[in-house]
Amino acid sequence: MTPKTSAGSESLKQITHLAAALKAPRITEAAARLADHARDTGWTHEDYLAAVLEREVAARNASGARLRIRAAGFGAVKTLDDFDFDHQPGARTPIQALVSGAYLVEHRNVVLLGPPGTGKTHLATALGVAAARQGHRVLFATATDWVTRLSEAHDRGRLAAELTRLRRYGLIIVDEVGYLPFEQDAANLFFQLVSSRYEHASLILTSNLPFSSWAGVFGDQVVAAAMIDRIVHHADVIALKGASYRLRDRGVETLPSIKAEQESLD
Repeated sequence: MTPKTSAGSESLKQITHLAAALKAPRITEAAARLADHARDTGWTHEDYLAAVLEREVAARNASGARLRIRAAGFGAVKTLDDFDFDHQPGARTPIQALVSGAYLVEHRNVVLLGPPGTGKTHLATALGVAAARQGHRVLFATATDWVTRLSEAHDRGRLAAELTRLRRYGLIIVDEVGYLPFEQDAANLFFQLVSSRYEHASLILTSNLPFSSWAGVFGDQVVAAAMIDRIVHHADVIALKGASYRLRDRGVETLPSIKAEQESLD
């Protein structure tokens, strides 16, 4: 063993010890892997250190993204790469404009409206996954599940604390608004969720109904109007059109009520 090799071995042992103390074990692997390349190509000490730390940060970000995606509660992880924009060509430009995540920094909302099967949940999930990869905390649930969660917090006398905690999430996704009508108490709880995030943090909502039909969902025209006002004040509203993507190969051109819903969206 040459002195150079021996010195390098001792240095890597020290790096291993220090990396463990820093709880950054991947630094050891990166340092060993890059050492010979750094010597052969004449890197400066600064170049070598930057390269090792860059790989540690990238690995941490990837690991953090996986944890945030897992914690978000998506029914299934979907991305924009998986989405068939040929089925929804009008959505391509507005959705791609949201991928950067600028709307999250501005505390803007996104509303996806359209008949069943047109890709609302897929797009909402994909935007949520993109947000998680950018470092934002995300939570996903159906409108009914959100109301159940808030109702349980209310029953424990913890509603205000729960709304405050949820506001720490950069993005909350509310799927399937309008699939089931809400009782008055449920509608009030949902309004409080929307109101608590107004100009503080972002929402993505999906609905099979146009805004004009939301009064029937929430059972109160005044509550629905106040809620819609807060949602759309700072929002991108994207209308998805057409027949169900899921039925495209089943010989079924449309579902009951889709024509009426589409005319309302138009």
